[in-house]
Amino acid sequence: MDKKNALRAGALAAGTTLMMLLMSSPALALTRDDGDDPGPGLSMIETLGLFVVAPIALFLLIAGLTWVLDGSTDREPKTKAKTKAATKADAKA
Repeated sequence: MDKKNALRAGALAAGTTLMMLLMSSPALALTRDDGDDPGPGLSMIETLGLFVVAPIALFLLIAGLTWVLDGSTDREPKTKAKTKAATKADAKA
């Protein structure tokens, strides 16, 4: 029965995707709009710097500031609680 349900779900997902692709209109990115004034394009180095290096650097900056400015003092690992048998043995000694 699971195979039948999986097949039905796959067919439904594929059909929905196909219908959405067929019903959607193209983006028409090549058609210019009135008042459209695009600037010069970015080079590959500028694109990588803007969309890859800058977000990583920003993340590292925020993480570093958080780590440096964190004033928490409870960073030492907590010891495990002693078992009842060990506690009784210590009490007798």
